[in-house]
Amino acid sequence: MHSSNHIIKFADDMTVVGLISKNDESAYREEVQRLTAWCRANNLSLNVDKTKEMVVDFRRAQSDHSPLFIDGSPVEIVKSTKFLGVHLVKNFTWSLNTSSISKKAQQRLYFQWRVRKAHLPPPILTMSYRGTIESVLSS
Repeated sequence: MHSSNHIIKFADDMTVVGLISKNDESAYREEVQRLTAWCRANNLSLNVDKTKEMVVDFRRAQSDHSPLFIDGSPVEIVKSTKFLGVHLVKNFTWSLNTSSISKKAQQRLYFQWRVRKAHLPPPILTMSYRGTIESVLSS
């Protein structure tokens, strides 16, 4: 593995993060090809339709990024992705992640309202709130 690349594995997901400097994408592209070959050698199939690429470019003069190909199929370039439950956007704004978290908490308020309406004791209400709403807001 090249020092500018990192592979992050979690359960059945895998992410390749590559730092591209001086317009040299070769180390990143080689890493993806090595990963593809490793999967093939270990009887694992990469679903190219589910594979996404997000390009974050901080240069003032941004250029088009040539598509990445896996087994002859182009990988879709996206502007945002969900990584370990966090919505990442290529310009690193947090509005998408914040709205997603608030929507999830809002959906769980109904359950909390039903528990409160059942006139359960305060410790049960607190435990219910912490398990359903606070856990989402503090993740």
